[in-house]
Amino acid sequence: MIVPMKKLTILCVASAKDETLGALRELGVLHLSAITPPSGKDLDAARTHFERVKRALEVLPPKTQAGPSGRSAEEVVEDIWRLIHKKDEELTRRDELKHEIQRIEPLGDFDPASVEELARQGVTLKLYHVSRGDEVEIPPDAVRLVLSEDKNGVYFAVARKSDLDLAASEIRLPVKPLRILRESLTQVEKSLAEIEDGLASHAGDYSVVAKTVRDAEDQVEYVEALRGMGDAKEVAYLRGFCPEDSVEGVRQYGAKHGWGLVVEEPSEEDKVPTLIRLSRWVKPIKAVFDMIGIVPGYREIDISPVFLIFLSIFFAMLVGDAGYGLIFIALTWAASRFAKQAPRHVFSFLYIMSVSTVIWGVLTGNYFGYFSPSNPLPAALQNLTVPWLVDQNYSDKHIMMLCFLLGAIQLTVAHLWNAIRFAPSLQSLAQIGWVMSTWTMYFAARFMVLGDAFPPIMLWVLGAGILLIVLFMTPPKKFKEEWFNHAILPLNIISNFTDVVSYVRLFAVGTASFAVANAFNVMLLDGGWGGFFSGLVKAMFLFAGHTLNIALCGLGILVHGVRLNTLEFSSHVGMQWSGFHYRPFARGEQGGEPTAVSK
Repeated sequence: MIVPMKKLTILCVASAKDETLGALRELGVLHLSAITPPSGKDLDAARTHFERVKRALEVLPPKTQAGPSGRSAEEVVEDIWRLIHKKDEELTRRDELKHEIQRIEPLGDFDPASVEELARQGVTLKLYHVSRGDEVEIPPDAVRLVLSEDKNGVYFAVARKSDLDLAASEIRLPVKPLRILRESLTQVEKSLAEIEDGLASHAGDYSVVAKTVRDAEDQVEYVEALRGMGDAKEVAYLRGFCPEDSVEGVRQYGAKHGWGLVVEEPSEEDKVPTLIRLSRWVKPIKAVFDMIGIVPGYREIDISPVFLIFLSIFFAMLVGDAGYGLIFIALTWAASRFAKQAPRHVFSFLYIMSVSTVIWGVLTGNYFGYFSPSNPLPAALQNLTVPWLVDQNYSDKHIMMLCFLLGAIQLTVAHLWNAIRFAPSLQSLAQIGWVMSTWTMYFAARFMVLGDAFPPIMLWVLGAGILLIVLFMTPPKKFKEEWFNHAILPLNIISNFTDVVSYVRLFAVGTASFAVANAFNVMLLDGGWGGFFSGLVKAMFLFAGHTLNIALCGLGILVHGVRLNTLEFSSHVGMQWSGFHYRPFARGEQGGEPTAVSK
């Protein structure tokens, strides 16, 4: 659920700003909202220092067996930055050398000093380039020497005891011989390797530098909080948002420190952070929210339970293979044993998705894309399938019908949820109207896509639904501002139909996944495994083919499975994902949920 917040204003004497901020940081429950835009030289310096140490940390490998060097964090950061600057200089030098070598390589290796010697003797020598097939007129008293030829044309030199001006592209003389440039490039590469060794020598200092980064970030947040406080002569004040169940703890804490405290309900204009507390069974969906970086707005709703339930179904249908599901379970188990520091809810999420995939694959008889009329399943596995889903003549139609049904059910959940939220307002009746429209669109989709008969009574249902929408979608006092919603209602009705139909993507992607897997099986296994080496090559290609198919399934889940929840369903329930995370003013190792005040 989205935790209710209170807006708190804390007042203290101006001379106790630092003490107050220090106490609030230890408390760790108040998400600060700056009263004045924070600025100042000390803030600029803190931000610069933070970026400096953060950049130093980024160039260090996070995991190493090396021990710390024993040097202070400041010394380590200074040395890292010395190496960073030197590396930037050497990289620039390397690029310049490579460009110059590439430019003069077709000219061969010669000493530019010899050209200057010829000039002192009255001989002009110039270098040229012409495209293949182009003819250049050479003066009769000049000497032409072809240096090289390639697909780009001909490179040549012309010498003459007077000035030269040919109808060709003149090439600027090199500053140094080619061999010298190559030697310089070798030295630069050696220097870069030494720099990398120097950076690697600090790998054991990663934890030391990481702590400096956390401290620097804490300092930035502290100065931002200090410079963002309001000031009224002898009184300073700050404002923020706090979980409702932590307010009493703040009140008691403030009494000990002599604070004044004003507790208010957030107004419509306030930008309130979002804190979501998920029950244990829903928490796995947090893995998806964290990955795609979406947060519901404070005044929106937490759709996590619906999101998890439907995503597990969508995941299963998009992958559609029990064999792949078993692989996912094995990989998840291995990853959980190896990455013991990773959040447990991530593995819980993967287990849920994997098990769902296995169940769907068993019901549809799909194991590594093997099931087909010519390759029937063993009787034990065949008995586990649902005939309605594997019927050779009608299974595709039935699965598409199931897709439309899932769409209608999920969109119905959205509008019923809204109806409950809006009750007892008459707007809840408009949501019932949208439910009636959605089920009409379900039967329309079956009629237009699958050729099923359209129940005539649904026209009456649609008419009644539209009437409810038109009459109750906008409160009378808001009609002047929101009349446009009535004007575009026909488009929204059509959009309702397309949203229901869009769930057929579950069938399309799932079918494509099976087709790819089955195609690899047919190409590589129809003739048997053959001899040992032939079988080994086939096994390698089969592994590569199914790996590619699994990767495509993963892409399909992101593009289609997540989209149906974050776009189609969310738009019907009124979600805009406009929120931002609740981040209490606390030390870096605290963060997240309130810790200092018992809930």
